[in-house]
Amino acid sequence: QVQLGESGGGLVQAGGSLRLSCAASGRTFSSYGMGWFRRAPGKEREGVSCLNANDGRTYYLDSVKGRFTASRDNAKNTVYLQMDNLSPDDTAIYYCAAVDRVVRMPTECQRSRERDFPSWGQGTQVTVSS
Repeated sequence: QVQLGESGGGLVQAGGSLRLSCAASGRTFSSYGMGWFRRAPGKEREGVSCLNANDGRTYYLDSVKGRFTASRDNAKNTVYLQMDNLSPDDTAIYYCAAVDRVVRMPTECQRSRERDFPSWGQGTQVTVSS
């Protein structure tokens, strides 16, 4: 398994942007399926975006399509989540997660289950003010 650590969260006004980063340890990062998840106060965790390296497939939660972009830099063992036009509804703790195979999309990203993603970061808080 890889070790993951998120960064880039913070407080931003509605309409603003943030870029989250998730740094991973491990030599085989390039083959891992990666996901971004979030948990808002009082709500269940949900899958925001997932992306594979091997088959190039990506998934986005409907509410973030057109505003969020996930990407990865295998040379830096890092995945990113560029978040634009943020709204207060995006306020949550954001987590990255990894699995050492392709993510079965969209199901595994939507289910947001730890059994599908054995490695998780500690999370980073994103707060969007109105």
